[in-house]
Amino acid sequence: MTSVAAPAAGRTGRAGGSSNSGGSRQLAGTGILLRLALRRDRVMVPAWALILGGVIATGSGAFETLYDTTAKRAQLAQSMTANSSMRSLYGPVFSDSLGGIVAWRYAVFGAALAGVMSLLIVIRHTRDEEETGRQEMLSSAMVGRRAPLTAALLTALIANVGTALIVAAGLSPEGGAGALALGLSIGACGMLFATAAAIVAQLTESARLARGLTTAVIGAAFVLHSAGDAATDDGSSVLTWLSPIGWAENMRAFASAGSIVRAPGERWWVLLLFVAAIAVQAVVAYTLAGRRDVGMSFFPTRPGPADGRLGTAGALAWRLQRGGLLGWSLGFLISGVIFGGMTKGAADLVGDNEQAKEIFQRMGGQSGLTDAFLSAMLGMLGMVVALYGVSSVLRLHGEETGGRAEPILANAVSRVRWAAGHLVIAYGGSALVMLLGGAGLALGYGHRAPGILGAALVQLPAVWTLTGVALLLYAVSAKAAQAGWAVAGICLAIGWIGPALNLPQGVMDVSPFTHLPKLPGPAMQWPPVIALTVLAVALVAASLMALRRRDLST
Repeated sequence: MTSVAAPAAGRTGRAGGSSNSGGSRQLAGTGILLRLALRRDRVMVPAWALILGGVIATGSGAFETLYDTTAKRAQLAQSMTANSSMRSLYGPVFSDSLGGIVAWRYAVFGAALAGVMSLLIVIRHTRDEEETGRQEMLSSAMVGRRAPLTAALLTALIANVGTALIVAAGLSPEGGAGALALGLSIGACGMLFATAAAIVAQLTESARLARGLTTAVIGAAFVLHSAGDAATDDGSSVLTWLSPIGWAENMRAFASAGSIVRAPGERWWVLLLFVAAIAVQAVVAYTLAGRRDVGMSFFPTRPGPADGRLGTAGALAWRLQRGGLLGWSLGFLISGVIFGGMTKGAADLVGDNEQAKEIFQRMGGQSGLTDAFLSAMLGMLGMVVALYGVSSVLRLHGEETGGRAEPILANAVSRVRWAAGHLVIAYGGSALVMLLGGAGLALGYGHRAPGILGAALVQLPAVWTLTGVALLLYAVSAKAAQAGWAVAGICLAIGWIGPALNLPQGVMDVSPFTHLPKLPGPAMQWPPVIALTVLAVALVAASLMALRRRDLST
């Protein structure tokens, strides 16, 4: 066996002797790396599979409570399918059976979230390992060139298979074929994005950039599905078929059950599209992995000027985070315009459906369905912005573990000044992104811009609270930093599925977004906004104090 470690003199290059070795040598050590990956992800992978799969698997019980008769479900199916706004979010309803309603409600979002889970796993065990230098250490031992990538993909496969099995087992009482089709569509979509992340990991030199680009791919797939489903009521648009998320929808799980069946039978042949795309992308990823050196990439980071022009820690933080902030800003502006254009169809959606009206009112308020829709969209944008805040503030963790914080702190730069530069980007950037999301919503809707912008800004105390929790976890312990993602994920799950599942108020109160006033529409309620703002400030103060006392990894 030979090592795959290569000198870092070149940007990329063909493998040395190992590139001409047999396939077994290329994969040497895969089993050990897989066990290592599963041990490191012993909490994350089960949590993702249980939460994602469990929510979908238990969806039939919640919808059975809300729509307890065939007539109610048929009315829901007809009204949802007839409305282009809701089709763009969830896709068309192919059956009014309980399983069909669950598939309509969760297939698209389940497929997208499975993609997010997969990209996090693959990037964590490929580009993250190379960026921190651990891969070079491992590759100096008996490890084949393609073993790390194989172990990462196998870990993602285990996570997606587990999710698919939970979905299929939980929904099997509604119909075995439909439950299996829904589980396979979600798991297959997750693996497709896993192989996409594997390709991106070969092209980029930064794990952060790799996550951002793969997330953009998932976002583009979601936009294609939305545009296609808004144009047609049966998922047959070309745009829908250009999106892997559209493929998951077009598996048509549970389409063979119910009193109203728009397209009888599941489309099992769609699985062949997934298999073909996964195979092609895997071949591309393995080919690229074999043609570059460890730690290198095909699009390397350009070296800076010989004489540095950045004079402060804040300027460096802006230089490091400006690309991400620009991407989030553009994405939110475009998303806001799309959601704003859907607002006019909201009243048509729930005009005769009391159950849907009740859900939207719980999500968005009591002062009119249009206001409720606007409030629900702003609430959703706010919860997504919280992910930007967590990502931006945890850049501190990346700078520390990557060894880049050490030379800065070795000079006359205090920890507070070093952290403050990134905190300005995290907190100020989240305000900018949220404001642009609100501006896009007002632009797409074409009315009430001041009220919508004000309602967008009201989301910020909750965003900053979650950002502060992530910052405090990092400040107390670098090992606990990643738990910030879990906290944000739990709050997102509560906000997205809690109203539809009619979760107890005690559970809903866990999310800070639950306590915000549902604007625009109702009168402004300052007490919860002020309380959350004070809490966010207190979290930042406590975090900076903890960071000053903690031993940094240098």
